[in-house]
Amino acid sequence: MSSTTPVIFDHDGGIDDLLSLILLLRLPNIDVVGVTITPADCYPDDALLSTRKILTLTGNTHIPVSVGQLTGPNPFPPEWRAQPKMCHATPLMLRTSHDEVKVETKAAHEWMQSALAHAAEPVTVLMTGPATNLAAALTQSPDLVDNVQKVVWMGGAVKVKGNVAMHDHDGSAEWNAYWDPKATKALVDSGVNLLLVPLDATNDLPVSWDFLQQLAVKNTPVSDLSGQFWASTVTSIPSYEFTYFLWDILSTCILALPEDKLRIETGRVAVSTTTPNAGHTYLCGKSGSSISWVASVDADYVREMVIHYLSGEFSQSSVTFVK
Repeated sequence: MSSTTPVIFDHDGGIDDLLSLILLLRLPNIDVVGVTITPADCYPDDALLSTRKILTLTGNTHIPVSVGQLTGPNPFPPEWRAQPKMCHATPLMLRTSHDEVKVETKAAHEWMQSALAHAAEPVTVLMTGPATNLAAALTQSPDLVDNVQKVVWMGGAVKVKGNVAMHDHDGSAEWNAYWDPKATKALVDSGVNLLLVPLDATNDLPVSWDFLQQLAVKNTPVSDLSGQFWASTVTSIPSYEFTYFLWDILSTCILALPEDKLRIETGRVAVSTTTPNAGHTYLCGKSGSSISWVASVDADYVREMVIHYLSGEFSQSSVTFVK
């Protein structure tokens, strides 16, 4: 076994997904072997361009990228999907090339199947978008479950309310799980070693003005670009209630977070695939599948860890965060 953890990163191109890519590439002992894109909370061309530019900016042009061709039945609002376009319009990103990064011709779920089948050791899959690509790969090739070390997925709401507010929904589901409820159910029922990072944990980590101020004080290329990305979200944070959280960022941090900084629960979880609670991930002792989820984290530690790794020079590796 190598001293690094091989990771496939599957994201859906939102601002927090792109920030998670930068963070992931700066975590110690992580070997990103591929990046796949789900066309969910993004327009795929925008997500692909920003992904390739981030890989170039961080000196990772060797990492292949594959775009998903599968879509869920419950699309994200178009204004949410368009918001990440600004990420590749910032001055630094405009100056950054993307041509050296290879784009795979295979659809993302097919590329995943091939990558897992040929992996020298079990691979960790980090997902910050819907479960569609991995669920399809494992449904078509169930034996690949043994080639997955674990799946860390920002998805679901186990013991708290969801964040879906649609006319035909009761609000019980989280958006990634709702976008493709059947894929959510397929992943939960697949038998893979699954760790959800649900709203139960991410609700403690709003993107506050104080957090952005602490990041700005670092005054480095990485922190400035990260701050510019987050700055585009402030119109989605009303003064009376924070609505943008470190959803995907926390999920990425889980790969390096010390065990004493988080609390994990295990139980039998089921998934609804029909209205009015499509995508609802709920405890169900009789018919649910056994999975684990992050129930809570040391929020102050996570914030300090994020600011540490999202600071410095793009050309230099981060020093391991120790507190």
